[in-house]
Amino acid sequence: MDTRFTWVGGRPSVDFTATLGKREQTPFERIPEPADLGRWFREAGLTLDEPAVPGRAYRQAVELREALYRLFTGTTYAADLEVVNRWSSRPLAGPRLTAELRAESAAVDVPGLLSGLARDAVELLSGPLGDRIRTCASDECSLLFVDASRAGRRRWCSMNTCGARAKMATYRAVD
Repeated sequence: MDTRFTWVGGRPSVDFTATLGKREQTPFERIPEPADLGRWFREAGLTLDEPAVPGRAYRQAVELREALYRLFTGTTYAADLEVVNRWSSRPLAGPRLTAELRAESAAVDVPGLLSGLARDAVELLSGPLGDRIRTCASDECSLLFVDASRAGRRRWCSMNTCGARAKMATYRAVD
């Protein structure tokens, strides 16, 4: 089981769905514990520190992840829309002004990070690339990615992994 995170989705909300690996093959959890979710937030570049993740927030994050996955793959349930809309509509803390009249960033907490992921998904799904969310064409991969290519015909989550394997398999089959 590979617990390393993958960053081929092109958007944080799409990368978040990859925290459940091999969905179409033998699914495995890349964030089996709340602390792993904190590590994902840091490695995703959403925060500098790994936030402490309470058990309830962890369960809510998994619920959001699964709702995002279904929406990204074209399976739309009212409950999934409700989950995403509930998170995306949460007020976010803005910057604060110090006594020295300098702006300081608001503290980032797990609900704020989940809200940011939901907002990213809303932007993506309702924007020009909303119909360009793809599933990797590899039989051994089920990662999602945003096809931002000019022609809109990208097939692989990454040319360095799945694309290269497919090309090598085609090359070997020709020999």
